[in-house]
Amino acid sequence: MSFVVAGVTGNVGSVVAAELLAKGQKVKVLVRDAAKGAEWSKKGAEVVVAGLGDKDALAAALAGAQGFFVLLPPNVAAPDFYAYQRETSDSIVAAVKASGVPHVVLLSSVGADLPDGTGPIKGLHHLENALRATGVTLTAIRAGYFQENVANSLAPAKNAGIFPNFTGAPDYPFPHIATKDIGTLAAVSLLEGGQKSEIIDLHGPAYSVRQVAEKLGAALGKALQVVDIPPEAHVSTLVQAGLRQDHAEIFAEMYRGFQSGAIAPRGDRLVEGKTPIDEVIQALVRS
Repeated sequence: MSFVVAGVTGNVGSVVAAELLAKGQKVKVLVRDAAKGAEWSKKGAEVVVAGLGDKDALAAALAGAQGFFVLLPPNVAAPDFYAYQRETSDSIVAAVKASGVPHVVLLSSVGADLPDGTGPIKGLHHLENALRATGVTLTAIRAGYFQENVANSLAPAKNAGIFPNFTGAPDYPFPHIATKDIGTLAAVSLLEGGQKSEIIDLHGPAYSVRQVAEKLGAALGKALQVVDIPPEAHVSTLVQAGLRQDHAEIFAEMYRGFQSGAIAPRGDRLVEGKTPIDEVIQALVRS
């Protein structure tokens, strides 16, 4: 069997490709910069320079493959965040349809069942449904909150001794999933071949914001103060952190969706990752 893997320069796609290669599979990795494919070539993968927005190059790369792992990468430089999501999604869908690849494993997100009110997750709602409409067998992995998101708190933790909280009650535990576990599930899903389309909710161990702050503080050797950011201050705080106004509004919408309970798991089955957040925090602090 042969597989095409996107996102290999990131945390999830790199795990997918490595897992498949370790099992002796033929793997074709997609990169936008040929130089970034050199290490994958050394590992035995075929490297193709093709962006997800280039439907013709993508279709050519997918020709003859048994499965395709894809994600919708964020682009904070895009003039219009949602337009970029839609254009990239439509390119992916056109390539999947033209190539005839039979199985797609998509890194989606909890909340992708909702058409709006979810901020950056909105694009995944469109992509999931557009892929299903092609008739391809779709495995949509709706991952929960990434453990690696703690990286966003490193600078305020180091510089000011604070841990900003955008998610509401600081003592309420909620699942955090490691990207390593997402990549592993995606690789397993590709190897299993997708006997039917399904939506998999992927969660990990549950931690409260305060617990995560305590773990990060311990790794940094300092006590961190949890600072609750009220909803009305989400946009201004994100702008102060460096986001553009329009992007800040998009992410603030996502936080509202989580706090209201609208964004919740509604898949066909639940898989639970086992990686503890301590491992991720230690790796982030060392990097």
